[in-house]
Amino acid sequence: MDTVTSIAVLSVLPDILHDLIFDYTLRTVALGAAVIGIVAGALGAFAVLRRQSLVGDAMSHAALPGIGIAYLVTGRKENLVLLTGAAIAGWLATLAVLGIVRRSRVKFDSALGLMLSVFFGFGLMVLTYIQRRPDASQAGLDKFLFGQAATLVQGEVRNMAIAGGLALAVLLFLWKSFKLISFDMDFASSIGYPVRVLDVLLTTLVVVAIVLGLQAVGVVLMSAMIVAPAAAARQWTNRLGVMVLLSAFFGALAGVTGAALSATQRHLPTGPTIVVCVSAIVLISLLLAPNRGLVWAWFARRRKGEELRRTLAAADAAHGGPRILIEENS
Repeated sequence: MDTVTSIAVLSVLPDILHDLIFDYTLRTVALGAAVIGIVAGALGAFAVLRRQSLVGDAMSHAALPGIGIAYLVTGRKENLVLLTGAAIAGWLATLAVLGIVRRSRVKFDSALGLMLSVFFGFGLMVLTYIQRRPDASQAGLDKFLFGQAATLVQGEVRNMAIAGGLALAVLLFLWKSFKLISFDMDFASSIGYPVRVLDVLLTTLVVVAIVLGLQAVGVVLMSAMIVAPAAAARQWTNRLGVMVLLSAFFGALAGVTGAALSATQRHLPTGPTIVVCVSAIVLISLLLAPNRGLVWAWFARRRKGEELRRTLAAADAAHGGPRILIEENS
């Protein structure tokens, strides 16, 4: 059965590659997913290193009420309007989390969980209110829950690339500062770095990455695009620069692969397929990454055991062999 499946996949691979280049819809969706993967992967590496993996989950859920309120205020469903509302809501949630941590004894993860629940619950309430209105113009807002990558058009992908490029440019410009606060915030503060400003700015960039992916991946699944590529990249290297590049590559690979696979089957949603692909990358990294992979660790333990047995055998042979006989009998 595995052989048949492999042959079937190989038989459609040329068609998939052809469609990725010449089919407008698939090419647009794949490019949009790649942009999301690159931006979310690069910025997510810092969230993972700072042990703030829940930031992606909390901020993506916090963006939901911003979408609903933006529609209520403007009465328009343009993506620019809705995503601007999502960005504002996510940013306000970020400030709320940082304020709670500084002014109370609540830990960072607890504050994130609190904001996630409050904002997401409020967002669902707003969407429910909108859906019960007598007009039908609100249809389609629920696509931000699970994403609808197939609706991406070339102009939206271009805007995503511009916004993502600006976020990555800020990341490169402040690379040393972000690197320092990610590993030793107390030392950065002691030498005069504005750690609070840098902390808010870095979290804001993560919010930008989340907002870019809401239409394609959705509120519920966007956190995986922040955490998973970085978690996979962390298994392969100890260097920050290499980790960020690998994380961006894994995010782009998952985006393009998920878009291509979803195009091969009818009614196969693109967003969840992308998340499944990035989860597969994490699984492969956990198993096969050098030095940290489970398979690598198993072989290393086995090799060390064999070396220990050879050492003991050589020592026993030098002493006439009685000790190994005693150990075998025991």
